[in-house]
Amino acid sequence: MKFKLTPLNFATAFFIVLALITWLYKPVSVTGNDLKQWTGTIALIFFFFGIVASFLDLIFRNFFPQTKTLWLVEMSFILFTAVIYLLVRH
Repeated sequence: MKFKLTPLNFATAFFIVLALITWLYKPVSVTGNDLKQWTGTIALIFFFFGIVASFLDLIFRNFFPQTKTLWLVEMSFILFTAVIYLLVRH
C-alpha cells in the first residue's frame, strides 16, 4: 500500500498539532478575556476537526484513486469550506 500525501493529510496534522498546542501550552484568549476553563474543550474541538478531516480523506481516496484528481477535489473542498466559513462569519 502506497502512502499518498494529500491536502487533507496536512489539515489533519495541522488540527492535531493545534489541539496539542492549545491543550498543553497556551491558555485560550478570545477578545482579551482569558478562557482557561475552556482550553480543554477547544483542544477537543480541534482534535475532533482532525479526526473528521482524516475520515473525509479516506472517503475521498475511495472515490478518486488518481492522485491528481484527489488533490484537485480535496483542494476544492478546503476552498469551498473556507468560503462558506467566511460568508457565514459575517
